[in-house]
Amino acid sequence: MPCEILPTGDATAILPVSNTSLKPITVIGTPAIRNTFDDACLQQAVNSRMAPGVTELVLNPDAHCGYGAPVGCVLVSPTHVYPGPVGVDIKCSMSLLQLSIPADAIEDRRVRRALIQAICERTPTGAGRGQQSAAKSRRVGESLGRQLMLEGASASVCEQLGIPPHWAERCEDAFHLGHDDTQDALGARLDHHMQDGFFRNRFPGKMKQLGSYGGGNHFGECETVQVGDSDRARRAAEVFGLQDGHVAFLSHCGSRGIGHNLADSQFKSLQARFAQWGIPLPGGDRELVYAPLGTAEADAYLDDMALGANFATVNHMLINALVLEAFQEVLPGATGELVYFISHNIARKEVVDNRVSWVHRKGATRAFPAGHHALKGTRYHDTGHPILLPGNPQAGSCVMVADEGAAISCYSVNHGAGRALGRRRAIRELNQREIDQSFDEHDILSNCRQYPKDEAPAAYKDFNEVLRSVKTAGLASEVARLRARFVIKDGDSADD
Repeated sequence: MPCEILPTGDATAILPVSNTSLKPITVIGTPAIRNTFDDACLQQAVNSRMAPGVTELVLNPDAHCGYGAPVGCVLVSPTHVYPGPVGVDIKCSMSLLQLSIPADAIEDRRVRRALIQAICERTPTGAGRGQQSAAKSRRVGESLGRQLMLEGASASVCEQLGIPPHWAERCEDAFHLGHDDTQDALGARLDHHMQDGFFRNRFPGKMKQLGSYGGGNHFGECETVQVGDSDRARRAAEVFGLQDGHVAFLSHCGSRGIGHNLADSQFKSLQARFAQWGIPLPGGDRELVYAPLGTAEADAYLDDMALGANFATVNHMLINALVLEAFQEVLPGATGELVYFISHNIARKEVVDNRVSWVHRKGATRAFPAGHHALKGTRYHDTGHPILLPGNPQAGSCVMVADEGAAISCYSVNHGAGRALGRRRAIRELNQREIDQSFDEHDILSNCRQYPKDEAPAAYKDFNEVLRSVKTAGLASEVARLRARFVIKDGDSADD
C-alpha cells in the first residue's frame, strides 16, 4: 500500500515512497480533493515514481486511476521515455475558438438547434465514425494524409484543408519532429508502417477520421465568455483574443484511431521486449514499460508519438475550421479566431532543474507563466499562455494563466475536473431522467437523445474545488469562465 499523504500547505502535499533517497511525489489538492485519490491511483503514482530514470512525479487535483500511470500526473525523466504516462490517445488536447457573435444571438433554442445540426453535418462523433457520416466534412486523400502526418499544421496543409494558416501561431506545438529532430525520421517511420505495419492498405480509412470527435469524454461545447474583473485577467484576455459576453467554442479530442493504433503497437512491442529480456516491470505493471533514450525502442516510440501528435494537431485545427463554417452558415457574417490549442497527453523536451528532460503529461496541461524562457518571442511572453481547463457543462469551464508557483508542479496543471465515478459505476448508479432534466433546467442543449450517463456532471469531481486547489497552490489564476449553451457528444467509449 502507498505511504500516507503528508500536507505541506492548504493545497499542497507530498507522498513519500519506500525508497527514501527519492524525492517524494508532489501532490496538488485541498484536503477534500486529496480524499478523492483512491488506493489504486496512489499505487500507480508510487509505481511510476519508483520506475527507472524518473526524477519527478506530480499528482494533480484531477488524478484518478489510469493506464499504468494515473490520469492527471506529470512524470519527468532525463533518460527514459514512457508510453503509459502519455496514454493511448496521443496528444489528446483542448482548443478554443473565439467567435464574433454576442451571447444573446444564441439565446433562442431554435438557433442553437440549427447550430448543432450544422456542426454535426461537418464533424462526426464517435469512436468508429469518420467523414463518410458527415455530408459537409472535408475529404482527405492518401497524399495529403501523409503530408499532414509529417508536417502537422504547416501552411501548406492548412491551406489545402481550408484552415487559416496563422492559427498555427496559437498552438502549443503546431508540428512535431522525429527522435532526431528531423522530419526525415518521421518519413522513414511512416514508410515502415505503410509497407509492413498496421497502416498497410488501411491508411485511407484512418484518414477518414480527420476532423472528427471521438467518443466518451471527447466533446465540442458552445460557450459564452465571462472575462474576470481584475486588470490582469482583462490584459490576458486581450492578448488571448477572448471577447467578454461573446460566444466561443471549446473542443476536446485527440489523435483518434491513428493515435490509438500507434500507442497500442508501442505497448505490445515494448511488453514483448520486457518478456524476451526478463526485465522487471515497475510495480509489476505491464502498462509501465519504458525505453532508455538512444535505443532503437525509444527512437521508435518518439517517432510514433510525433506521427500521432501531428495528426491530432491537424484534427483539432480542422474541427475548429469546420465549426466556424457551421456558425457562418447559421449566422452569416460571423468571424472567428483560434484562442489556443494545448495538449494534455504528450511528452515534451523541457528544461527541469537545469537539465533537459522528457516531461510526460498524462491528463495534465503545460503551464508556463509570464517571462518563462520557452515563451520568448511569442505573444504570450508577458502574460503566460492560455490554459484551457474544462469542468463539466453545468459547472462551466475556465481559461487560466500560470503563476510563478507552477514551478512546484513542473509547470503543469490538471487537464480538467477528473473522474469521481468510473464509467460502469456511473452507468449503474446515476439516473438518466434526472441527468436529462438537469440539462433542461440549465438550458443546455445537446445532440444526444439522452445525455451519456457515464459523462454526466455527477461522474466528475467538484470543479470549483479543483479550481480552488489550483489557485490556492499558487499554480494559476483565472482569466475567464466559460458557460455552456450546447454540447456535441457521443455515447461511445472514451479514446483516452
